[in-house]
Amino acid sequence: MLNLTWINTLVTLFQQGSFKAAADRLGLAQPTVTQHIQKLEEQLGIALVQRGRSGCHPTAGAQRLMPFAVSMLSLNQRALAAVRGEQSRVGASSNIGIYLLQPHVRSFLAEHGDAALDLVIDNNPTIAQKLSQAEIDMAIMEWWQPLDGFESRPWRNEPVVVIVPPDHPFACLSEITPEHLAGMALIGGESGTGTGRLLAEFFAGADQLPSVSMQLGSTEAVKQAVRAGLGISLVLASTVTQEVEVGALCAIPLAGAGLNKELMLVWRTIAGAQAPHFIQHLLASPAPHSSATRSSVRPL
Repeated sequence: MLNLTWINTLVTLFQQGSFKAAADRLGLAQPTVTQHIQKLEEQLGIALVQRGRSGCHPTAGAQRLMPFAVSMLSLNQRALAAVRGEQSRVGASSNIGIYLLQPHVRSFLAEHGDAALDLVIDNNPTIAQKLSQAEIDMAIMEWWQPLDGFESRPWRNEPVVVIVPPDHPFACLSEITPEHLAGMALIGGESGTGTGRLLAEFFAGADQLPSVSMQLGSTEAVKQAVRAGLGISLVLASTVTQEVEVGALCAIPLAGAGLNKELMLVWRTIAGAQAPHFIQHLLASPAPHSSATRSSVRPL
């Protein structure tokens, strides 16, 4: 097992650039810093430090070690904070973190203080990975594959709409049917959000499904591409509210029951413990006003 004290000394050494500066930073005697590095080198069987006129620099082996060293120290700090109940780290998939979550974070911090919450926004697969690796404590996600050791609960249903530029032939439609989209090429956004699964359900039994012409990686990129006339796409209605209000895009619901994405709250199971405070806060928060939802999907 790697000794975190030695690891911390190594990281500090490279941050400070010299054994003396590292010793001052750590509040240790300089021979102690040297001893830590020597013990770590003996354990790993490689040299870690190159000394030169400009200071201490990592060897190739140390460069390979450093990302893991920094991660281990960060995880150690988070573990201590979690045990003490000092802070919660929340992950959110991009669309949720950018378009839906901010008012809830603001109201939570107003009640609990700025130090009570740390928010991480990334794509859905990355947030799932961070949750499984204990880099975050809980997550709000567009799609979640249930895993042992985690609890999950639906948070809210978000309608999925087709977005087109105002001069597109679909702009005058009140709804989009499978026939409208059959064989069309859609602009894809962030992968791993479950939209493809919803679309497969919507087209169940249809002879021809739409394809994905390009995968742009984010809803913002998709919106700009649609505005530029490069194609049409499917997005959460709440992500295009402003564009619809100013007439930059038209958002059209899908026919019948439409498509709705169930956003999930996920957290690590702790025997006998309630859901984390932020999860409780989200569950207690009122749903958005229905008129706002309707205006966000009304075609222009």
